[in-house]
Amino acid sequence: MVSRVYVEKKPGFDGEAKSLERELRGLLGVSALTNLRIINRYDVEGASEELFASCVPTVFSEPQTDNAWAQMPEVAPGSQVFAVEFLPGQFDQRADSASECIQLISQGERPTVRSAKVYVLEGDLTPADVDAIKHYVINPVEAREASLEERKTLLQDYPTPEPVEQLEGFLDLTDEELAQFIADRGLAMDLADIKFCQSYFASEKRVPTITEIRVIDTYWSDHCRHTTFGTALEHVQIDDKVVAAAFDRYLEMRHELGRDSKPVCLMDMGTIGAKYLKSQGVLKNLVES
Repeated sequence: MVSRVYVEKKPGFDGEAKSLERELRGLLGVSALTNLRIINRYDVEGASEELFASCVPTVFSEPQTDNAWAQMPEVAPGSQVFAVEFLPGQFDQRADSASECIQLISQGERPTVRSAKVYVLEGDLTPADVDAIKHYVINPVEAREASLEERKTLLQDYPTPEPVEQLEGFLDLTDEELAQFIADRGLAMDLADIKFCQSYFASEKRVPTITEIRVIDTYWSDHCRHTTFGTALEHVQIDDKVVAAAFDRYLEMRHELGRDSKPVCLMDMGTIGAKYLKSQGVLKNLVES
């Protein structure tokens, strides 16, 4: 059996809803929005009715600041309502904490808890306004729109994954075909990167899987590899006198540290100060890993 409770902050304590409401009107430009409510929804499976009822005012809500209902509370006529939940496999801190608290109270088995945020939008909103708001509050990387219906079980059915794709013919692709492969797969690496991968797997005498290529692509992306920061700057022209003086000071510190053979790059500029202070013995409590 799945038990459900809806929890909403009382007026004066609903800072999250009011802050988002201002963002949607000011930043997103949805001027027709007159009021926004955020209601936290909890579904619990594996707890008795008595245990669940005792946890509503202790685990799921604070009577001084929250209203709690067993059913979805009434909304203003014409309101638009949608719910957002984490994707399967994503860690839900709110649900996990609630589940742990219930177990501490019962001293028994740990129940399953799922949470969702229900957004109530009031005002004369167009479908485009609602879509824009959904796009703003739902991060597709970690969340999705949730059903508003009651749930009979919280067990999740995970489909059997398909076999990992083996990239047959990858070792024989020409430069033009490799460039097209990058475009078709939406990879972040450039042609030189993919050619290096091709050469490596040729030396291994096997074709890679798409998983291997995507893992390499992720770790070689600008976010993880800091490609931009590591790019060697061979010809630098600075028109601003203050910036030029700072750059000259950077070159002096490089020379003092014996780093003339190292490439000039943004990463070196960003870390040269700490390296210099360390060499002078004035960088205290430094932790290196």
